[in-house]
Amino acid sequence: QVQLVESGGGLVQPGGSLSLSCVASGSIFSVPAMGWYRQAPGKQRELVASRSAGGSTDYADSVKGRFTISRGNAQNTVYLQMNSLKPEDTAVYTCNARLYTSRNSWGDYWGQGTQVTVSS
Repeated sequence: QVQLVESGGGLVQPGGSLSLSCVASGSIFSVPAMGWYRQAPGKQRELVASRSAGGSTDYADSVKGRFTISRGNAQNTVYLQMNSLKPEDTAVYTCNARLYTSRNSWGDYWGQGTQVTVSS
């Protein structure tokens, strides 16, 4: 059983900052990649940022230069630092982990989502 638990969402004014955290727990063998997705009302879910265990990162064009993804030393934690937030960043942010539960078994796991609202 694997669980992803997020924290850190909330309400912030335009131009402000928020930090999200996600911890994966349970029967985990390794975590090759973790990332964040978001879904705004009426829109499809989109990748915000991802980071591999080796340090490779990928960002949506809309957040490049404003958001930074990082992973903890234990590799089962992922963070998203969001700066210079805009109203269009408002969405439910969900943590994703592509992980192995054994040497030969892997899957995509999702958190419950956390609301980020950017509004004055």
